[in-house]
Amino acid sequence: MNVVDVIKGNGPIVLGQPHGGTYVPDDLMARLNGTGRALADTDGHIAKLYEGLLPSATVVASHVHRYVIDANRDPEGVTLYPGQNTTHLCPVTDFNGASIWKDGQAPSADEIAGRTAMFHRPYHAALAAELDRVKAKYGCVILYDCHSIRSDIPFLFDGTLPIFNIGTNGGTTCAPIIEDTTHTTCTATAPTFDTVVNGRFKGGWTTRHYGHPAEGQHAIQMELAQRAYMTECAPWSYRADLSDRVRPTLSSILTDLDTLARSGALT
Repeated sequence: MNVVDVIKGNGPIVLGQPHGGTYVPDDLMARLNGTGRALADTDGHIAKLYEGLLPSATVVASHVHRYVIDANRDPEGVTLYPGQNTTHLCPVTDFNGASIWKDGQAPSADEIAGRTAMFHRPYHAALAAELDRVKAKYGCVILYDCHSIRSDIPFLFDGTLPIFNIGTNGGTTCAPIIEDTTHTTCTATAPTFDTVVNGRFKGGWTTRHYGHPAEGQHAIQMELAQRAYMTECAPWSYRADLSDRVRPTLSSILTDLDTLARSGALT
C-alpha cells in the first residue's frame, strides 16, 4: 500500500492533504467498533474539491485514515489545544467524543510508535522533501494545508463553524501578507460566506511545524466547513451544486498566493 501520493508541480505552492485518506489496514478495521468503522471524521472529498484549482501546485496527500494515525498531530503526542477537547495522534474517540475501538482494542504505546514510523513519518518525509524542492527553486514556498470538518460538533466547539477558517497560529507561521491576502480574498469573492482568522482552528501541527517565515517557508491552514461542498452525514456525498460556489474562491486564494510568491515579495 502506497501511504502517500505526491503530484509534483512547478509552482511555489504546496498543498498538504493529511486527512483525506480512508485506508485502514484490515487488522485495525477489525478492531474498530461500529462508530469507528463509519470513518465519520474524514476530510471528505478534499482531493476532488481542490483538483485543478491551481495546476502548478504540488500536492502531497496521505491515503491513511486519521483513526490509524493523525498526520496533523505532533508525533510526540503533545496536544495542539491545551485545555480543550481534541483528538490525538492515534485517536481513541471520534469528534463526538465517542469511543472508536472495541473494548480492550485501543492502541498501546508501542503500537502508536509503530504506526508513527509506518504512516506518519513517510507522509512528512514526502512533504518536507517537496517543500525543500520548491523553496530551492523559488527562494520561498507556501504550504497551504487543506482541511475540512463538519459544521456542528459540540464536543469540539460551540455553535456552527464559519465556512472559511484560516489558521496561522496567531500570525506566526507565515508572512502577514499571506494571511491578509487569504482573508481578503475570502471576504471579497464570497461575501455571503463567513470567514474567521485564528478562531477555533489556529493551524495544526503541520502548519506550526513547517511555518518558518523568516526562512522563506510559509504555512497556512484552511479548515473548510463541510456544508460548503458535501453532505455532512452518511453517505457523505460530494455536492457539485455546493462546491461550484466555493471552488472559485479557493481557486482565487491559491492563484493570489501563487502570484505573491512569484513576485519576490516573500524572499
